[in-house]
Amino acid sequence: MKRRALLIVIALDLVVLVALIFIYPHLMVSPGPLIKAHADLTTDCFACHAPLRGASSSRCSACHVPADIGLRTTKGVPIGGERTVKASFHQELIEQDCMACHSGHLGSTLAQHSRKAFSHALLREAVREQCASCHVPPTDPIHRSITTSCGQCHETAGWKPATVDHEKFFVLDRDHNVSCDTCHTGNDFSRYTCYTCHEHRPEEIRSKHIKEGIRNFENCVECHRSAEEEPEHGASRGRRERD
Repeated sequence: MKRRALLIVIALDLVVLVALIFIYPHLMVSPGPLIKAHADLTTDCFACHAPLRGASSSRCSACHVPADIGLRTTKGVPIGGERTVKASFHQELIEQDCMACHSGHLGSTLAQHSRKAFSHALLREAVREQCASCHVPPTDPIHRSITTSCGQCHETAGWKPATVDHEKFFVLDRDHNVSCDTCHTGNDFSRYTCYTCHEHRPEEIRSKHIKEGIRNFENCVECHRSAEEEPEHGASRGRRERD
């Protein structure tokens, strides 16, 4: 008899618990407070969640029309400024899976730090290299002079670190602190030339190096790492080769 009574109590507790989950889901199973933009949905969990199936992208698009994301608010008001540039890429996604990047809840501090960064693989291949269509281009002197793809130095996995540490190859000191296309003609950063300046004439450079017994000097920075330092004559390709 006692066992039966215990089972009845347990069953009633479970029924009450399940009922509370459906009546007050924002209190019973919420992973944290909602983000500010969704604050008015605090007591309406089913605006985003399907019962027992979790959040649904189809419910997101009931308010956030994919064609308008980043261009208009959910009320149809046009969005202007930098925010438009950063958010309008949603039209270029290969699939509209909102939960792949977003959560309507702030969650715990631990959960926020563990959230994955946006994956550029979600973009259509044709636009993956069009960085400026989503990102505001840097305005520092070096980046202002670059007109080619960001992918020459950066990777989509992260803006930093860039793959080119210029001082590793040549220090831009003294007279060499110039625009990129002075040495990298056509903004092709895989190549460079020292012969765009008036002091550097191929025939004069060849003559001076031969006099010094240096015959292999096609790659200038093998020896000349900085305008402020003496040439590194022991470099592998630019070493002296006496007759």
